[in-house]
Formats: sequence, C-alpha cells, structure tokens
Amino acid sequence: MPNARSKTAARKSTRAANRNAKVDELERDRETADGAAMTMNTGLRVNDNQNTLTAGERGPSLLEDFLFREKITHFDHERIPERVVHARGSAAHGHFQVYEPQTRLTRAAFLADPAVRTPVFVRFSTVAGFRGSTDLARDVRGFAVRFYTTEGNFDLVGNNIPVFFIQDAIKFPDVIHAVKPEPHHEMPQAASAHDTFWDFISLMPESMHMVMWAMSDRAIPRSYRMMEGFGVHTFRLVDAKGGSRFVKFHWKPLLGVHSVLWDEATKISGKDPDFHRRDQWEAIAAGTFPEWELGLQVVEEKDEERFGFDLLDPTKLIPEELVPVRRVGKMVLDRNPDNFFAETEQVAYHPGNIVPGIDFTEDPLLQGRLFSYLDTQLTRLGGPNFHEIPINRPLPEIHNGQRDGFMRQQINTGRVSYEPNSLAGGCPFQSKIAEGGFASFPRAVEGPKLRMRPRSFFDHYSQARMFFRSQSTVEQNHLVNALRFELGKVEAPQVRERMLVQLAQVDTSLANRVGQGLGLEVPKKNDGPLNRSLPADAKPAALQPVDGKAPIDKSPALSMQDTVKDTMRTRRVAILLADGFDAATVDPVRKALEAEGGVVKVVAPRLGNIEAADGSTRLADLSLLTGSSVVFDAVYIAGGTASTRLLAKDPRALEFIGEAYKHCKAIYAVAEGVDLYAAAKPSYSHHGKPVEGTKLVIEEGIVLTRGPATKAATAAFIEAIAAHRHWGREPVS
Repeated sequence: MPNARSKTAARKSTRAANRNAKVDELERDRETADGAAMTMNTGLRVNDNQNTLTAGERGPSLLEDFLFREKITHFDHERIPERVVHARGSAAHGHFQVYEPQTRLTRAAFLADPAVRTPVFVRFSTVAGFRGSTDLARDVRGFAVRFYTTEGNFDLVGNNIPVFFIQDAIKFPDVIHAVKPEPHHEMPQAASAHDTFWDFISLMPESMHMVMWAMSDRAIPRSYRMMEGFGVHTFRLVDAKGGSRFVKFHWKPLLGVHSVLWDEATKISGKDPDFHRRDQWEAIAAGTFPEWELGLQVVEEKDEERFGFDLLDPTKLIPEELVPVRRVGKMVLDRNPDNFFAETEQVAYHPGNIVPGIDFTEDPLLQGRLFSYLDTQLTRLGGPNFHEIPINRPLPEIHNGQRDGFMRQQINTGRVSYEPNSLAGGCPFQSKIAEGGFASFPRAVEGPKLRMRPRSFFDHYSQARMFFRSQSTVEQNHLVNALRFELGKVEAPQVRERMLVQLAQVDTSLANRVGQGLGLEVPKKNDGPLNRSLPADAKPAALQPVDGKAPIDKSPALSMQDTVKDTMRTRRVAILLADGFDAATVDPVRKALEAEGGVVKVVAPRLGNIEAADGSTRLADLSLLTGSSVVFDAVYIAGGTASTRLLAKDPRALEFIGEAYKHCKAIYAVAEGVDLYAAAKPSYSHHGKPVEGTKLVIEEGIVLTRGPATKAATAAFIEAIAAHRHWGREPVS
C-alpha cells in the first residue's frame, strides 16, 4: 500500500494538473479574444485615449479619471532607478535676485525684495537618452530651477523649448514610448531618427510646432549657459488682494543663444560625450559664472482670449512682439555640487511645488504633470520621504502629521500626528492667507464630465509655420537638413510620406525641400485621416486639425540671428603649435584672449612641454589625438617656420583647421601660420585671397597677417569669436 507521503505527492500532482488545465483553458480564451481593441489593464475597453477627463471643455482634470491614473502610474514606474525621462543631467547651485519689487503682480516673497538672495539649484538635462548617453544628442533640454524661498520650495520645471509635443498629459507615455529605443532591439539610443517616433508624430498634428523647434539648431545648444529656458505652461500670478493674471516664465541667457552644427554634434559625441556638463563645471570652477535673467510675459484676465489661440494650450507660445518679456531678476550659478549622486541625481523636482502668489491653470498637460512627477519620485527615490534628502529639504521647518515610511529621517516627538487635535494644543495650525497660507485661486468651474479638447486647441499648424518662417536662411537650411537626416533613417515609406503631408501643412517649400532630400514627392492631397490607425468614425476630435492664422506671420525673437554677439566670455580657443613655434606670436595673443574671458588651450602633436624657437617651453593641454576643433569655438595658428612645417606634415593638424573652417568658426593665423591655414582650408573655401607682406586680411571670420600678432589683428579675432559663426562660409546643398 502506498505510504502517506506518496498519497500526498499524488494529490499535489493532481491539483497541479487541474490548475495547469485551467490556466491553459484561460490562455486559449485569451488567445481568441479581440486583440485590436485598446483596453485598460483590467480588460476594460477604452473609448477615448486622447483626452483626460475634465470638468467642462476648458476645465481642470478630474482625479476620478481612472484611465489616466492607471496609464500614467504604470508609465512613471517603468524604469528603476534612473529617471524615466531627463535621466542624463548636470546641475549647479546659485542664487536669484529680483531687480525691483513685483508686488503689483504677485505676493510671492522671493519676487518682492531686491535685497534678498534666494538660493537656487538648477538641473539641465536631455530628455530621451539614458544616463550613459551623450550630451550632444538632438533633443529637448530640461531646464529645472528650484528656488529655496522663505515660503518653501518653488520648482520651475521647464525646457529650453517653450512648447511641447502634446496638449494633454494622457498622451505623455505615448510620445516618450515612441521616442525611446524601440523595444524589440533597444535602438537607437538618445535619438529620434527612427520609425516609432515619426510614426507617432505623423499621426499627431498637434506635435508639428514642437517638431519645428526640435529640428532646429535649438535642439543642439553650444552650452547650457547659452540656451534659453521656458516654463512651457501658462501659470497664474496672484497678488495680495486676490487679483490674478496669466504668466509665461522665461530664462534669458546673458551670453546669448548659440548652438553647434549637427556635424559638430555627432563628432563631439565621440570626442567628448560629457561636453556640456564638463563645459558648465569648468566655467563655474573658473569663476565665469553662468547667468540668466528671469523674464515674465504677463497677460491680464481680460485679455485671455485676444490672441487667436488658447493660453491653456501647451503647444502654443505668446509671440514676444505681442507681449514683451519683462526681465525682472537675475540668476547666477556660482557653485558646483559636492557630490553628483547626493545632489544632481537625488534632486526631486515637482511642478506642484509652488509658493503663495503663484498658481496653476487648467492646462491639461500641466494638470497631468502635477500627478506624474510626485508619483514617479516615490519609486525612483525609494518611498514617500524623498523630501527629507538634503538637496530636497526646504528652508522652513516642516510641520505636519505625516509619519513613517521608507527612509524616514525626521524624528517626530509627542503623541499627536493628526489634526484637528487638542492634545498638542491644536498644533500645527493652519495659516491664514494674510499669514502666508496658500489658497488656490477661486476660478469658477462648471460643465459636464467629458473627454474632449476645446475647439480653441485645434489649430496645429499656424505657429509651426510662424516659427519656420521666422528663422534666418541659414537656420531654415539647417532645419531642412535635420528633417532629411531624421526621416532618412525611417524605414517605413508610409511614415515618410505621411510626414511630408504634415510638413506641407506647415510650409510648402519646406515639404518640397525635405521631399527632395528623401527622393519623394509631396503627396498631392491627404487621402485619409492623418491618424490612419483609427477608423474615421472613431477618430477623436483632437486629431481633426484646424489650420488657423497666427496673430503675426513672423517673430524675429524666434530666430537666433539677432542674439547677443558682443562677448567672447567662456569661449574655448585652441592655440595650434608644434616644436619650433615663435613664442612672440603666442603669449600676447593668449593674454589678450584670456583678458576677454576666453578659455585658451594649447594643442600640439603631442602632450608635454613644447619647445619654442627661442628655447623656452609651453605645456600642451591637448594633443592632436585627444583634442579636436569641434570642442573649440575658434583656432589660432601660431607662427614659427619649424612649427608650421611639422604641422603641415600631420593630417590631424590639417583636419583640425579644415573642420574649424567648415564649421564657420573664427580662425586667426600669423606669420608662417598663414601658409598652414592655406594648406588646410577646404577646397570649397570662399577665401582665396593671397596675403602679401604684413597686410592684415579680415574676411568672414578669418584673420590673416604675415606680420606679427598685432593688437588690431587680435582685436579683430576677438570680435570674430564673439560673432559665434560666420555663415557666409557654409556650403549650401
């Protein structure tokens, strides 16, 4: 007879078989289910995956929107431990001071007293790439500022682009999933040049304005301190009397807005993928502190609807020609972090961190971010007490009934952790508004519960057209080539064609030029819904775009052509030399460049001490192996017969000069260095005039003289560096 152990084993085996049979039966049922219908994780079919649930057409998003909460919560917790987006970043400490009291506009304390220096911590980042990706990816740059105010933390969590891809936060997981590496092979890294991104964009007309910005040179900035920042959303300013007006926040860099070329960006990614974070770190360490002015675009309540677009639409901006940006204060970054992980990685920004005098609007993208940022920090930083990490702690003491949880640091005493109470004397008390208590602006809200966007959100092309037509000819050429590159990597022909249809709605010449580069003609007409993944009768209203008219045709403020070009502060200049160089052509130029705030490095065929013709030596900072002209803003070629002969025999030196010419950078050559320049310049060079005697020749950022390095020649070089680039030398395809 079988023993008890064998009977038990037999029963377990039978139960397991029955269980497996039930699982198999259930799986068969799942396999035969309709896989085409979109569902929630519970299997509930989704009727509208385009719009969050709001109270009225332009009302606030509702917490009861379980579809949005499930979708965004799952998205927020997809990756551990790095940030889902903005994973690669660098940061710095600094301070902000307002120029004069802004009490007429807001009761925010940090904007009220010019004598107060408010500490700040600013983190810059790319969006799509992982932590190990390159700084020079074509991407949006995060520009997040934390003000440690006397009233608590205020986080202005923005980007270097003033608009966004989508109008409603419910689409945020989709746009990020589309731009991230494709899930079947995890490629490409930190790049949008692939099918899934452009498939999504081609089906979302509301993205076209952002696409113009992302394909422009704004997406490959020269440095963090040479890019603008924007709060993206429309916020509210509330004064002490309860009056409200709308506001857009801007950061204006004092060094101007400058970018690199795409060819440079790809090469810098190989030479120095940490280029931006290194550049910022070294600038602060050298005492050349990055500076921005805080600008406000203020719109009174009565003017809310006068622009022809909706202020709540995050894919729209307010042209500066209609509402000028008032510069109200300055931010200076003057201290590098002491520990990258403890500060830069653990800082937890949140758009919901506001102070009295600043409030939200019903922007549907902002409303979703208010939930998402807090939710994602819970996973990324291990629990609900991430606010106790030193970099996240506010200046005021924290008093509330919150207790326990992972990594709790604060040791609360006493028996009371609730309110109202009498056992602790009623403490902590609620604060009256007059005592600094926060109260939401009492905007009237009414309307049915529904999922839709208001008609005022339907114009998807007019501001995209305004942006493109506001660019200089050079910037337009770069934008066209960016689209040719990006779409040239797309393998699905229908996606490329659909994008040409979209581009044609923006500007016909733009679409034709991009199509020419792709070997495609722009389709004569759109032969169906832009969102072809949906049947026509199910297409959400938000995917039926309206081509409106922008309030102005061109906005010069959108072009970098007229940005600040009067300083070479923090610009990197390479002095190219070899053994036998003429020391008299090096030291005076270096001294003059550094006096103007330039960062000067000696580049030679090898590292170590390089011997001059007079027997003195200069230390090489970089070799032609470790250095490249793409990481410099300008090149100076020193004189010396032996030096220039050695460099003329080195292909790396010729490439160094030739690339600087091709990238339209300032080049200065003296004495025998002129011959080396002539040997290295590209065959398509516009500059071919011979330099005779000691005559000084200046043309398109090129400064040449066979004589010594005179003050006049060096001054012309400094002016050429400040101009950033000299586009007349750029070959146009």
